[in-house]
Amino acid sequence: MPESTEYTLPLPELEGFAGDFYGFCKAGELRFQRCTGCSAWRHIPREMCAACGSWEWEWAASSGLGTVFTWTVVGRALHPAFQDATPYAAVVVELAEGVRLLSHVVDCPPEELEIDMPVEVFFDAVTDEVTLPKFKRAGA
Repeated sequence: MPESTEYTLPLPELEGFAGDFYGFCKAGELRFQRCTGCSAWRHIPREMCAACGSWEWEWAASSGLGTVFTWTVVGRALHPAFQDATPYAAVVVELAEGVRLLSHVVDCPPEELEIDMPVEVFFDAVTDEVTLPKFKRAGA
């Protein structure tokens, strides 16, 4: 039986809106705030809509489909926990709903990333408490 490895990278705080967001991820749902006044989607979560100023919003389900908007390749770890992970690509994915999310495309080495490459979300339960949204090539 293979030995399990403990997840050692920094984890998000599970409080407030971040706790809500990652709670949905743990349930296998990618949800973002959507204004119920003007229907504008937003991420990072916040109280007020930047488009219309409304304070009314909901957590709405995302399709989980998107494209690579941009990325950067990290060659030198700026945090000791990432030392063994370099090089890696920090990827900004633009979801079909228009919001952008910083994540990883796990089945694509940095040299194969392309702008507008279609990707889809999957959920990685890195600990018993935290499930992270990550991406893979669409249709893979």
